[in-house]
Amino acid sequence: MNTVNQQADSTGVAMSTSPETSQTANSPHFSPSLKWQRRLALILLLSQAGITVSGSIVRVTGSGLGCDTWPNCQEGSLVPVAGAQPWVHQIIEFGNRLLTFVVVAAAIAVLVALKTAGRRRELKAYGAASILGIVLQAVIGGISVHMELHWWTVALHFLPSMVLVWIAALLYSRIAEDDSQSPQRIFAAHTRQFAALAAGALSIVLITGTMVTGSGPHSGDADAGMKGRLELDTEVLAVVHAVCMYAYLLLTLLVVWQLYKQKAPQRAKYTAWVLVTVIIIQWGIGVAQFYLGVPRWTVPFHIAMSSVVVAFTAALWARGYARPRFQLDHSARETCSSSGLVSQRKGSN
Repeated sequence: MNTVNQQADSTGVAMSTSPETSQTANSPHFSPSLKWQRRLALILLLSQAGITVSGSIVRVTGSGLGCDTWPNCQEGSLVPVAGAQPWVHQIIEFGNRLLTFVVVAAAIAVLVALKTAGRRRELKAYGAASILGIVLQAVIGGISVHMELHWWTVALHFLPSMVLVWIAALLYSRIAEDDSQSPQRIFAAHTRQFAALAAGALSIVLITGTMVTGSGPHSGDADAGMKGRLELDTEVLAVVHAVCMYAYLLLTLLVVWQLYKQKAPQRAKYTAWVLVTVIIIQWGIGVAQFYLGVPRWTVPFHIAMSSVVVAFTAALWARGYARPRFQLDHSARETCSSSGLVSQRKGSN
């Protein structure tokens, strides 16, 4: 029986290497390599973030009702119809709807890869949750169209997207972990508590952000004006949103401080500093929007950075409680790429 050799890496948890982690070239059962599983997970993460950006383009171009019904684009037609709405609005909104199929295809590909490779239940749950979440998102999008883009329906359409980005980021962060190993606590209990508080603060930042948007000038429909908008002062909401963001940044910095205090692994500290950096970039974009009067071109950048911030917050959370990661030597990499991975273990969830 082969023994599992373990080596410490910068994560602070052992990395497992074992001949049992890869299949032989004679195996009749194809299993995607770990490299391909990670690639598919990354594609899912990028596509989840990307569709939020395309949604913001729909909003700032006033194309939200370019397709004025759902699931059809126009009454009696799944596709744009000449003369029903301006072509540019129909194409932008219809294109955004088509991206849903790209995202769901990515999620299905990830789940199939995980099931084929016999990966643990946790990872497959992330994949299944992604598929269900995308379907739910499509339904919420349809409801927002039927309600003529009332501000709270648009907010409800955005917030689940951030949850799906979080799930995809967790999946990508954990997919290289060895299923046969037990998870280990990397962060001290109080550090993880600060990380949980930071994640909670991020949720409030996102919610208040949708309220700022809901009261602002970009309704998503060129003809709507301020109909269906949140009737609160945008500047006051922006200040509340900023205060929540400062609280989130402060809590994240407290996590960084605790990581150094407890001499946490380098990988965790690196992720934390990247998170602080992207929060500051997002803050800069938000400040520019406030003083420039929220020009259209800034909105997709702000939305894109929201996904980046959420993804790195999830990645930092994942660093706190993790399994040892796979470590493949050169020969194992060749075996995996020619015959498939890795983690076909009896007893794997």
